[in-house]
Amino acid sequence: MSEIILMSDPMVAAVPVRDCREWLVDVRRCGQMLVDERARDASGAFAHLREGVLDRLVKAQACLPEGFRLLFIEGYRPPALQRHYFDGYAAELRAAHPDWSAEEVRSAASRFVSPPEIAPHSAGAAVDLTLADAAGHELDLGTAVDASPEESAGACYTHADNISDEARTHRGILAAALAAAGFVNYPTEWWHWSFGDRYWALAAEAEAALYGPTDLP
Repeated sequence: MSEIILMSDPMVAAVPVRDCREWLVDVRRCGQMLVDERARDASGAFAHLREGVLDRLVKAQACLPEGFRLLFIEGYRPPALQRHYFDGYAAELRAAHPDWSAEEVRSAASRFVSPPEIAPHSAGAAVDLTLADAAGHELDLGTAVDASPEESAGACYTHADNISDEARTHRGILAAALAAAGFVNYPTEWWHWSFGDRYWALAAEAEAALYGPTDLP
């Protein structure tokens, strides 16, 4: 996709789902991922991904140059929590732009939080992550993970030009490794990558998504 297609675009929702029924697995148990557990849910839902997605994440880490590691932030997000995030951000936008239509609010909200019915995180297919050095220290990628377009002045966009050369280099390293493992990026969020969901299927020109919304057992 040469232009940014938002999660709210009807083309994304139109992609069929043929769920392969892979289990959600705990990333922390594989022993190969550096996981940031600060301020995460006590249930540990955040640390789960579909089994095939985790396999590809391990492959992506192996593609990194020496001295770099992936730092896992968030994977699976229960549908109810996704709805809470989406509705909350939409309410903020509606209050800031009372002249916007419902569709304009939905579209703008989807730059930062996916509509619940198609959210890659709720399918266990998406991962938010960044880079760390060999000692586990988080590196500069231009913004904090989860920085909104408003608070980052658009620097959260993957190809933003208002970031440092160092941050741009780090984003390139991250992107190269994840793309080599088959992931696709959501261009409004440099940290968001997915495999097997509807957005991935659209970008990869696959016939159907491999994963749909699911619940943690």
